[in-house]
Amino acid sequence: MIAILKKEINTFFASPIGYLVIAVFLLLNGLFLWVFKGEFNLLDNGRANLSSFFLLGPWILIFLVPAVTMRSFSDEKKQGTLELLVTKPISHFQIVLGKYFGAFVLILIALLPTLIYVYTVSQLGNPQGNLDMGSTIGSYFGLLFLVAAYTAIGVFASTLSDNQIVAFIIAVFICFFFYFGFEGLSNYYIFGDLVYMEDLGMASHYNSMSRGVIDTRDLVYFISVALAFLLFTKLRIQKQN
Repeated sequence: MIAILKKEINTFFASPIGYLVIAVFLLLNGLFLWVFKGEFNLLDNGRANLSSFFLLGPWILIFLVPAVTMRSFSDEKKQGTLELLVTKPISHFQIVLGKYFGAFVLILIALLPTLIYVYTVSQLGNPQGNLDMGSTIGSYFGLLFLVAAYTAIGVFASTLSDNQIVAFIIAVFICFFFYFGFEGLSNYYIFGDLVYMEDLGMASHYNSMSRGVIDTRDLVYFISVALAFLLFTKLRIQKQN
């Protein structure tokens, strides 16, 4: 599994597209948060907090994560190396985990430079250091768990086609549906009045964590979504082989 993880990272950075994906993510964040006028501009909102970044982040990640994961299995299928990969003395689930954690680490690398926003906004506050670290840390945890779920969805989508663009589009659609789609059904319940439809979406749990409250229900939700799609990925590989 570790060998597959290292291979994923090395392959990603062996081509210009790896650096391009990370550069585009950081550039978009930088432009919206510091340059473009509007509700996301940190200098214009007059408050020493990173709420704009954490509001914008999930939407940019909807495109960044599929861009990273789209080649996970689709490239293996296109080159005909998937059959060779599954013959190695490791389980199918270990192969899936290797691909998954490889993509997850790459996205974390893209997120690391955004930590400079924490220092910058803290220094811009009046007085300096006037930043709610509780909600900031909670929001970063929310982003990490959101990335974990997005990545699992992206890896699964890459098993559905040997065309990377098709895998990218499918992953974007599924991520969008899980993040925003259930909010559109927020006035409905399922199982009587037991489950509110909005609670099945990622946005509800992400927003809860962004308030600085780490609730086990939110953690269980994201972990469950990630594990479900990793299981679907394993079943897809078994079915194709």
